[in-house]
Amino acid sequence: MSPPNEVSAAPDHPLHHSQVANGASFHVVEQGRGPVVLFLHGFPDTVETWRSQMQVVAENGYRAIALDMRGFGNSYSPDDPALYSGALIVGDLIGILDALHVPSATIVSHDWGADHGQRAMVMRPDRFNGIITLGIPFLPRGELSTWDLLRSRGLGDLYYAFDMMKPETDDRIRDASKTIPSALYWLSGEPAEGTGWDPIDAKRNMFRPAPEVLPSWADPAYVKHNIETFQRTGFRGGLNQYRGVQATFEHLAAYKDVLIKQPSLYIWGDADGLCRLFHPVPPTVEEMRETAPGLVDVVRLEGVGHWPHHEARERVNAEIIKFLNGLNATVSATV
Repeated sequence: MSPPNEVSAAPDHPLHHSQVANGASFHVVEQGRGPVVLFLHGFPDTVETWRSQMQVVAENGYRAIALDMRGFGNSYSPDDPALYSGALIVGDLIGILDALHVPSATIVSHDWGADHGQRAMVMRPDRFNGIITLGIPFLPRGELSTWDLLRSRGLGDLYYAFDMMKPETDDRIRDASKTIPSALYWLSGEPAEGTGWDPIDAKRNMFRPAPEVLPSWADPAYVKHNIETFQRTGFRGGLNQYRGVQATFEHLAAYKDVLIKQPSLYIWGDADGLCRLFHPVPPTVEEMRETAPGLVDVVRLEGVGHWPHHEARERVNAEIIKFLNGLNATVSATV
């Protein structure tokens, strides 16, 4: 691991940037001290998405660790889609914990980061003691892969991910100065009802031209960072997350029907097009405990879209600390 580069975030809780070697190089950011909270971002995003949450976690006595996931930012980004299996990405997470001498961690995750975090909970319950998931309900590995399941529902020609996997998409969305603002706006709860992102309606796709004015919740520095990052790297690594799903299914055969038994929390925005597709009727705690028996609560955020940790950051931050404090109180009581 290279020496950390310290960048001040607050006088008592500076940020530390480093490149962590785990057979490959991963950009890792740390803040605070205490029980470890590992932050996993999605697409199209970077480690910077968690700045508010990391600050709050550090202020409340925890050690926040976040990374540019495989395929993103300054982390390992192979071109081969076969190298984006969730099993390999869980290996990335374990390797980072090992390199930082961390025995266990609680996961906070969003979008593709949530999917990988959920696989980590199933595959390595010895290393991950709880998970907070934003916007992606857990679906255990079943008889069919995610893509085959969608095809069986007649969505093979409609679901947005099948378009994302086409080779020409890499070039079509290459201009990050347009792609990033479009995704932030259309996936959020800001557009008028009936105009936001719909994952099965190509006319309401996330890469349509967006209004020139950024959403009120979007931090200009965060947006600038993501635009500059993806202008440099392109989106191929992120798109490979979609292309690696079939490999994930094949590699996780031994985990068929395995549930998440550790404590978990599900947070979702009711204006998120993906959540509306996943669960048209708001899910109850009891229903979601069928796949995650340790679920503590389901938090529904009204008028919030696919970016709850930005759109409703104060509420999300409060829920994160509540969950962490409850989890660690339980751990302390059993020691």
